[in-house]
Amino acid sequence: MTRKISLTQRAYDQLRDDLLTCRLAPGERINIKEITENLGFSLGAVREALARLTSEGFVTTDDMRGFRAAPISIADLVDLMAVRADIEGQCLRRSIAKGELEWESAIVSAAHRLNGTPMYAPGPDRRLNDSYAAAHAAFHEALVAACDSPWLQRLRTWLYSQSERYRYLTIPLARVERGVTQEHEALVAAVLARDADAAVALLSAHLTATAQILIDREIASAEDAPAHQRAGLRALSSMLPN
Repeated sequence: MTRKISLTQRAYDQLRDDLLTCRLAPGERINIKEITENLGFSLGAVREALARLTSEGFVTTDDMRGFRAAPISIADLVDLMAVRADIEGQCLRRSIAKGELEWESAIVSAAHRLNGTPMYAPGPDRRLNDSYAAAHAAFHEALVAACDSPWLQRLRTWLYSQSERYRYLTIPLARVERGVTQEHEALVAAVLARDADAAVALLSAHLTATAQILIDREIASAEDAPAHQRAGLRALSSMLPN
C-alpha cells in the first residue's frame, strides 16, 4: 500500500509540474501509455494522479476516452486574475495586520533570493527558469504567510497554481521588459510600511501585467480579424483589476 501511494504521488507531482510549466501544452491529449512507459509509473498510479488533477482543474476528460491538459483562454485568464487579485489581496491585508518581525524578515529574504535568481533559463529560447519560478512562488507565499484564514490561504494557493500556466506562456511573448524586479521592490516597501491599500493596489497591478501581455498579443494578432473580435478582446482587457 505504501509503495502504491508513493508511486501515485510521484506520478501526480511529475504530471502537475508538466502541466504548470506547459511541457504538456494546454489542450494537449495526455498519452497514458506513453507516460507509463517513459517514466516508469504503473497504469493505476497514472490514472489515479490524472483523476486528482482533473478534480483540481488542471486536466479535463476527453469525451470519456482519455484526458487532456485543461485548455486556456483569454476570458478564463481575465476571470482568474480578477479572482486571484481579490483573494490574494485579502490574504495580504490580513498578513499586514497580523504579521510580526519574523514575517517581515522572511519577506525580505524571499525578495532577495528572487532578485538574485535569473528569470530566464539558459539557452537560446526565452523560457522561464524553473528556479526563478520556485523563488517567485516562495516570495508570494511569504507575503501572505501571516494571513490567519486557512481557507483564504488554500484558495490563494490553488489560484496561484492555476495562474502559473499562463505566466509560463507569457515569458516568450513579452515585447518589452516589464521591470518585474521594481514591481517586487515596490510591493515589499509598501508591505513593510504597513500600507495595506498601496500594497494591495501594487499586487493587483502586478497580476494584471501578466494577463495584459497575452491580451495585447491577441489584439495584435487579430488586427485583420473582424471588428467585433478586436472589440471583444479590448472589453476583456478592461475587466482586469486596476
